[in-house]
This record gives sequence, structure tokens and C-alpha cells, in this order.
Amino acid sequence: MTTQKMTIGVHAGPDFFNELRASVKDYFDKNNLSKYGNRSLMIKTLLMISLYFTPYLLMLMGIVHSPVALLFCWALMGMGMAGVGMTFMHDANHGTFSKNPRINLLLSKSIFLLGGFPNNWRYQHNVLHHGYTNIDGHDEDIAPISLLRFSPHKPLLKIHHWQHWYAWFFYGLLTLSWVTIKDFIQFAQYRNEKGYIPKGSSQSKVISSMVINKLIYHIIFLVIPLMVVPAPWYWIVLSFLVMHFVGGLILSTIFQVAHVVPTSQFPVGDKEGNVDNHWAVHQLLNTSDFSPRGKIFSWLIGGLNYQIEHHLFPNISHVHYRHLAPIVQQLALKHHLPYYVENHFVDALSSHVSMLKSLGRQ
Repeated sequence: MTTQKMTIGVHAGPDFFNELRASVKDYFDKNNLSKYGNRSLMIKTLLMISLYFTPYLLMLMGIVHSPVALLFCWALMGMGMAGVGMTFMHDANHGTFSKNPRINLLLSKSIFLLGGFPNNWRYQHNVLHHGYTNIDGHDEDIAPISLLRFSPHKPLLKIHHWQHWYAWFFYGLLTLSWVTIKDFIQFAQYRNEKGYIPKGSSQSKVISSMVINKLIYHIIFLVIPLMVVPAPWYWIVLSFLVMHFVGGLILSTIFQVAHVVPTSQFPVGDKEGNVDNHWAVHQLLNTSDFSPRGKIFSWLIGGLNYQIEHHLFPNISHVHYRHLAPIVQQLALKHHLPYYVENHFVDALSSHVSMLKSLGRQ
């Protein structure tokens, strides 16, 4: 991070964010809108659930039985899985799907359909990623396995020279790691952290819930297909892995192209993760939007192409970000702050590959 940007951020941050919050509030008041989800989000939710479960039911009913058709159905389920995560699970875990907290709590548990665990996701994503975006040692999104280097502050290994080629394989393992071992590792890391254990619960209840839900998940999506679908067991297992690879690849890519890019600053924080900058400016310096004119694309990925708006207003549903983006951009320019955006997803993908190359050689 350059001194000039840091100095501008420190002085402009409070004025920028105060004016931004007032402008966003004015937008909702003038248009008589709620900050929560709308009918579009309800339709999207039904669509993604259908995309996930329709192929599954077609296989169990014997309507689809050829090996190629079965593999295609599992791949569709992977797309549906990613859709569930991006479109309504994400909003629900931020408490923005509905103004009814019970509905948000219920739908936040849809992460079980991805093989994940709500407590871990909320702590890693809501607390660590949003609170310490791109800060080494705190944001786990830039701290994957050692074979991947997402931060210039991590040790450089010879194998990182090729990470822009092999990173995609590890992206595809995201949800597969959830259904196997990652949640248990994270539980061991988070269990004593403030806010991880819900009120009225305990560590033993959390671990019991995790184990039970993972058992149920494997029974539904692996054991039952092995027993019912007329195909060799190894084909079912392979298809199950394909489903997770497709879902994991989509989810990982969409999230990484917004933060691990050449424009990101990757500041060094103190032991508590604090940086010498205003929080809102820090988000601008370490986040990038992409494909702002891709309405259908944005609709399908749950507005995650508007990552700047999401990081500045995680308490607002993604269905509003398309309209908030011009407000954020205009005020950022007014206060001489950066607003990074790629015109197309392909451009964002290219920038991410460029950053992987740079981190592999730096």
C-alpha cells in the first residue's frame, strides 16, 4: 500500500462513509424499499433448490439411468449447490434474506446442502473475512493450503511458480473439504473464540450437531444413491465427487476474483488485525467489482459481482447492490478514493490469474 493512498484513506474515510450511509439510507427511503430480500430473491431460491434436487429425484426415480446422463445430472446438482450457496444461503447468514430472524436462521442452515456447517461459515466469513479482509494472519480466505499463495506475506515456494495452472483443482475441493475434515479442523480452531458458540448451546452440542448433520448429508447424497440408482458403485462415487468439484470450483472462483487481484493492497495488521486505515477505505482498497452490466450473470451468482457494495453493506440484501453501486462509485470518486471494477467476468478472471502468477514469482 502506498503512503499516498494510506494518507488519503485515513483522512477521507469517515467523511466518505458517513456521506455514503446517508445517501444509501436516502435511496431506500425515497423508493420506499426494505433492505431485505424481495420477490426476485424468492424466485431465485426456488430455482436453485429445484436445480439441486430435480436431477437427484430423476435419478432416484429411475428416469435417468445411463452413465453419461447420470454424470450430467450430478454436474447440474453441483451448479445447484453453488447456486444455493451464492443466492440465498449467503444472504441468510448475513441476516438479510428476510426481516424475520427465524427465516434467516432457518435458511442459513441450507449450508448443510453444501456439506458445510453454519457456525464455521459465519465465523470464517462474517467475522474473519469481512472484519479483516485481505489481512494476513486473520482473513482465512487468503490462507489456503501451503501449495497456494494468496498473500505476498506468505512464504514463497518453488511450486507456486505454477499455481495459476493448478489452483483450479484445489478450488474444486472447497465443498468436498467441508463434507470431510475442514469443519472439524475449524471447530478446533474456533471453539474458544468469542461469539462462535451460540447462546444457550455448548461445545458438545455444536460438535454433536456437526456430526449428525454430516451423517444425514452422506446418507441422503451418497448412501441412498448407492442403494437406489442402477449404476456401479464407483460411478456413483465418481459422480458425487464431480458434483462437489463443480460446486466448489464455481464458489471459490467467484469469491477469489474479487479479492486476490493486482489492485488489492494486502496490508499488514497488528496482532489484533488492526490496520492504519479507515475500515470503509480498507474495503475499497482490497475489493473489486466485476461485470456490472451482466444482469443475468449477477442474478445467477447472487450479486457477488458487487463485492465492494457487499463489504460496505453486508447488512443489506444483494438484490439491491446493482442500484447502490453507482452511489458508492460516485462518492468514492468525489472523495478521491479508488473504486476497482472489471467490465466483464473474463476480465476479472484474467486479473486473478495475473495475480496468481505474480504471487508465484514475487
